[in-house]
Amino acid sequence: QAEFVESGGGLVQPGGSLRLSCAASGFAFKDYTMIWYRQAPGKEREFVARITGSGAVTNYGDSVKGRFTISRDNHQNTVYLQMNSLKPEDTAVYYCNTPLYPQLWGQGTQVNVSS
Repeated sequence: QAEFVESGGGLVQPGGSLRLSCAASGFAFKDYTMIWYRQAPGKEREFVARITGSGAVTNYGDSVKGRFTISRDNHQNTVYLQMNSLKPEDTAVYYCNTPLYPQLWGQGTQVNVSS
């Protein structure tokens, strides 16, 4: 059974950095694109970043481009999101997902950016 476990969130001041992790299991991780999404209170879920199975291709949402970096370790079945120059508007619960299981969601990890 597939599962995602996100971690690494917390409280950080504006301009700070965090590195999120998502441990995936139950499917052939290296063969599938992984995606980070986020959802702020009262808002719809938003696309953040995507990485192909090999890691060769990445895409970013306009609001995070140039500040966030997605990467993956196919030996550890883990996808990462390095977040730099954080802004208060980055405050949200962050989730990982794969198109293979579009309706499967983990518990997410909360990121709060505040002074």
